[in-house]
Amino acid sequence: MKSLSILAGAFALTAFAAPAQAEVVQSSELGFVTSDSTIVKAAPDEVWDDLVEPSEWWNPDHSYSLDAENFYLDAYEAGCFCESLPDDGFAEHMRVIHAAPGKLLRMSGALGPLQSEAITGTLSIALTPKDGGTKIEWTYVVTGYGRFPMEAIAPAVDAVQSEQLMRLARLVDSATPQVSEQPIP
Repeated sequence: MKSLSILAGAFALTAFAAPAQAEVVQSSELGFVTSDSTIVKAAPDEVWDDLVEPSEWWNPDHSYSLDAENFYLDAYEAGCFCESLPDDGFAEHMRVIHAAPGKLLRMSGALGPLQSEAITGTLSIALTPKDGGTKIEWTYVVTGYGRFPMEAIAPAVDAVQSEQLMRLARLVDSATPQVSEQPIP
């Protein structure tokens, strides 16, 4: 029951502090919305170039293969945010539904422990010029039916989403995705 162990790990995330901007902005038994933002020093087009290379910034602890090099993102119509797995396997994490290079990437799908449930989500990553750099706004809207309370999983999902944003921001600003010495399970 790998999905249950992933779910247990996701619940454990709530013990770690997330960036101050991170927030579950809405939550009910029907779903939730997480939101986070940060400002990086690079221009939107440069941020886009890193954003569409998840193998460079996605935390491998939040993958099926435990290897970020297996992630890829085809940022075009119906493109795949996917992960290559052994024996010609793969995992589709999300599907691209809107790509405006340097401005907006929107994908639909259920991440992590949400994938094994009747749940879907829409992840919007907006890039806006700000103070000589770029404001990255990261919003994930999740709904559906799961075998766990949606309100209970929201903080853990928010923490993972915020971690991925901070890893991307760190890569953009310093060419390394590591954000802390203490890994999040």
